[in-house]
Amino acid sequence: MLILTRRSDESIIIGNDIEVKILRIQGNQVHVGITAPRSISVYRHELYEQVISENKKAVQANLAVDNLANLERSLGSFQKLINKNPASEDTGKSEKKARK
Repeated sequence: MLILTRRSDESIIIGNDIEVKILRIQGNQVHVGITAPRSISVYRHELYEQVISENKKAVQANLAVDNLANLERSLGSFQKLINKNPASEDTGKSEKKARK
């Protein structure tokens, strides 16, 4: 981690197009201004963590729905195989006859 000391109205440059400027210091708060291209997102750290957490939850929920849909398709395919198999139908009929 690079640690820099800056006073009010001083700034640092990141890359060629990001400027972080100390606007004022008031008690234990520092007011920071950031100039960056619109293509670069700038978030407060706690907000960024919340967005990441929500995105992970959404992906997990989506995976669960996809897994359920895949299971339903597999079970449907399995059911079709059972219904098409004449041997399973004969077995079912012979079992019914044997019970009578």
